Amino acid sequence: MGGKRTRSVARGLAIIVVLASLSVANACGSETTTKKDKSSGRMATEASSPASNTAGGERRSKKIPQPVIPGEIPVAPESERVDLVMPTFSDPTNVTNPLFPVSKQRSVLMVGHVDGKPFRTEVTLLPETRIIEWQGQRVETLVSQYTAYLDGRIQEVAYDLYAQADDGSVWYFGEDVADFEDGAIVTKEGTWIAGKDGPAAMIMPSDPKVGDVYRTENTPGIAFEEVTVKTVGKTLEGPLGPVEGGLVAEELHMDGKTEAKVFAPGYGEFYTADGSDVEALAIAVPTDALSGDLPSELDTLSSGALDIFDAAQSKDWNAASATAEKMSGAWETYRTGEVPKKIEPRMSDALAALAEAVDARNTGHARQAAIDVGRWSLDLRLQYRPQTEIDLARMGLWAAQLTVDAAAGDAGVVNGDVFTLGYIRDRILNTLDGTEATRLNTEFLKLQVATADGDLAAASDTAERLRDTITLLQE
Repeated sequence: MGGKRTRSVARGLAIIVVLASLSVANACGSETTTKKDKSSGRMATEASSPASNTAGGERRSKKIPQPVIPGEIPVAPESERVDLVMPTFSDPTNVTNPLFPVSKQRSVLMVGHVDGKPFRTEVTLLPETRIIEWQGQRVETLVSQYTAYLDGRIQEVAYDLYAQADDGSVWYFGEDVADFEDGAIVTKEGTWIAGKDGPAAMIMPSDPKVGDVYRTENTPGIAFEEVTVKTVGKTLEGPLGPVEGGLVAEELHMDGKTEAKVFAPGYGEFYTADGSDVEALAIAVPTDALSGDLPSELDTLSSGALDIFDAAQSKDWNAASATAEKMSGAWETYRTGEVPKKIEPRMSDALAALAEAVDARNTGHARQAAIDVGRWSLDLRLQYRPQTEIDLARMGLWAAQLTVDAAAGDAGVVNGDVFTLGYIRDRILNTLDGTEATRLNTEFLKLQVATADGDLAAASDTAERLRDTITLLQE
């Protein structure tokens, strides 16, 4: 589920080498036709026969077939479960549940740390939907892309499928997961689709109450999470101030361990803690969108980061130093206003690192620090500008990142950069006209070829052309 977690770290599954596509369609797989769970030997016998969801048909209340759970897992008794009755889906992509507003949230950023390293996730609602067949119903689901970065490098990408039932509860219909190490996909473990691997799972009840229990993933051996609601109506500290009506839950995993989770109206998943690992919401739009024109200080930060990136390459340190000073002044002005609490210290640290690298006249460090400042400035711009515009600019920064990594001679990291560029491309390609999309794809495909050939010099040159193409698209 989107923003759910540090899930690669917690899963601890065996690593297998697989191939994956960068496209949404391939990442989610082709449309699935299922046989009402006959293929799953793990399913317990249901109380009544499946009822179809035909027009004018009357669906009788029946229980969802449940998988067998190993006896040592301390799951709750069925009497506490609120996710056992088969839901119906008349308008599934219109999600109105305030505690999981996936159809309303265009882009969500979460930050934290895992294994002592900086952790960042970007969750983006895609324009595509997908039909899933489950228990005689054909349900149209939303598709959300979850992208996680550990220590600044791609760690996991998942395409998550959601739908809202007629009673207002939100259901999880599966995920297609790719986990990365050293820039390569190393496992697809954790991938599951409702109707093929097990039942759909309730992500959020329509009106959760203390003591309610539901399974947000319910395919033992692939993915399993059982949630118990501990607190409702809690006031939380949000990105821009207090948020009322929060929900605090405890999530049980297959290994018997639990972690804390917090959800907030207008945001959905808000905070996750697993031991010392933490993931917290930094900003979500449109919930945290601000009215008015883009502040000039954010323009100074974004353009300045790109100027220093280029100035450091040409060793024009006087220009770099002057620009860094302007950026610092712009930030001191901007931070006196309404700044998301999780982003403010990170931008301050990034600017300090940039100033230090420029003062030391260290080309590699200065270029990397400029990229880091650029990313945080784009996160702030997200409050004012469309998500697709921000993602196009993020793509430009990742092209710049590739040139830095190619100069360092790290082929694995460069390969990871190409994957990252492809996933961001998937978010925005539909917003470009045919000519623009062709131009972007042409340079991206050349970049894939150069990287596959192990030609880092050619990859760097192509990444520069991709940056130029993106700049033209931004005009």
